[in-house]
Amino acid sequence: MQHASVIAQFVVEEFLPDVAPADVDVDLDLVDNGVIDSLGLLKVIAWLEDRFGIAADDVELSPEHFRSIRSIDAFVVGATTPPVEAK
Repeated sequence: MQHASVIAQFVVEEFLPDVAPADVDVDLDLVDNGVIDSLGLLKVIAWLEDRFGIAADDVELSPEHFRSIRSIDAFVVGATTPPVEAK
């Protein structure tokens, strides 16, 4: 996971201020456990746009992309990796 620590830091700062980033399980379901609600998802998406230069209009946004730190990390990697051109 390339960006998990940065994502965990953001999640803690914005949604879990009394928890250390190292204490957040990367597979914790952030939505089902009430850490992030629908407005929180918008905040996460805006942060990803700013932090990683992801244009939300140019990528498929699915709720599954934002369920956990691991899934957010995979989304960032997929959204920031240029497509391989066929030869």
